[in-house]
Amino acid sequence: MAAPKSVPARPGKEKVTTTRKKPKFLRTDWHKKIKLGRGVKKNQKWHGAKGRHNKFRLNRKGRGVRPRVGWGAENDTKGFIGGVETVRVENLKELSNVNKDSGIIIGKVGAKKRMSILEKAKEMGLKVMNRYKREPETLEVAGSRSQAAGGKV
Repeated sequence: MAAPKSVPARPGKEKVTTTRKKPKFLRTDWHKKIKLGRGVKKNQKWHGAKGRHNKFRLNRKGRGVRPRVGWGAENDTKGFIGGVETVRVENLKELSNVNKDSGIIIGKVGAKKRMSILEKAKEMGLKVMNRYKREPETLEVAGSRSQAAGGKV
């Protein structure tokens, strides 16, 4: 079992939870067929067994683990990622309502709005949980590449 991890629950109180390794819930025979997830990670999804004689459904030994109620997070620690409470943000108005000690997750928005949210979050000193290190290309850089390759602008 891993070392205890401290997560703030409420102001003044601190909730201590133990981190544990949650298994990856995979469907029956996932290792046999590509469409069920053999070698293709995005196809490795949980689908409950429904067959009458399915050994997975009957909880036979050596068949892997099924998702159950006990695997969920405790109520005090739900919504926390790495000890930081997270809020989903889709525009600047929602960003202004976020607490200073919270982290934000930028929702599905376009590039312009994402850049404006990132700038505002940087001013406010908020941590962006889904910030990826990809520099946006400018039109000048893209134009110079096509000219160098002999293409039209």
